[in-house]
Amino acid sequence: MNIKIVAVGKIKEKFYRDAIDEYIKRMGAYNNIEIVEVADIMAPEGLSEKELEDIKDKEGEKILSKIKDGAFLVTLEILGKEMTSEDFADFIKDEMLMGGGRDLVFVIGGSNGLSKNVTGRANKKLSFGKFTYPHQLMRVILSEQIYRAFRIINNHPYHK
Repeated sequence: MNIKIVAVGKIKEKFYRDAIDEYIKRMGAYNNIEIVEVADIMAPEGLSEKELEDIKDKEGEKILSKIKDGAFLVTLEILGKEMTSEDFADFIKDEMLMGGGRDLVFVIGGSNGLSKNVTGRANKKLSFGKFTYPHQLMRVILSEQIYRAFRIINNHPYHK
């Protein structure tokens, strides 16, 4: 199973990149994670709802172009399903066993959120709580939780 994180925007801060790189390096013992960045579209203040939807739609097209047909798509959304780390590990394990080798793709939107085309394509909507996180930090959190899930799946110490 290939795991991919598709995220809007680039990470400029070295400390975020270092943290993500560390979890991806640790994941090498279990599975590879590919991170694909799509360019964000600047949305100046004061845009109408329609203009904002148009921007999200353009970003959504870029996101969907990076996802293979048949991939299992998980969008990170504030209104998605909350899980414990153990539940998340069970989800990944089930997908590995029953997914037939299809790609598992996580999508992190930009500061404007995700388009309806992306959320409509999602097989699962996942929430890390009702807080709003910077999308750069969300990549760190997601990378760590994927790593934690594989540690749990393999009965290795880390999760306490």
